[in-house]
Amino acid sequence: MPSLSIGAAAAASGVKVPTIRYYESIDLLPSPPRTGSNRRSYDAADVRRLAFIRHARELGFEVEAIRALLKLQDEPDQSCAAADAIARDRLAEVEHRIASLEALRAELMRMVEGCSHGHVGRCRVIEILADHGECRHHREAEPLALAGRAGS
Repeated sequence: MPSLSIGAAAAASGVKVPTIRYYESIDLLPSPPRTGSNRRSYDAADVRRLAFIRHARELGFEVEAIRALLKLQDEPDQSCAAADAIARDRLAEVEHRIASLEALRAELMRMVEGCSHGHVGRCRVIEILADHGECRHHREAEPLALAGRAGS
């Protein structure tokens, strides 16, 4: 692959030009060599690295986790245990988020199903929103949040 301009690298990797500059500024992507006219010059390895970063971001990995994964990728002869641990941590975050969203969904369904479709003065949706104590989602999540803070 010949050297690419930043626009061509963006098109090839699916990463926008300002994002490429940002990744360079935070050292996720090494600063590329410059042409005689001071334009950035990218190669196939840069495009692969950008695609790796883009995919990791799509999966919700934080920048520091991506930095660690890139470091591991740059040293291919080592054990993959560290990469596995990073992925397991992300999976745990996703599972926690899913559980929270499922609880939120259940609460919203309870609100909607409890509505008698009468007058606002007796609307279950309004009642629950007006009284935080009526919300099962918050009552059930509160002990978990307190337990998480106690363990910190």
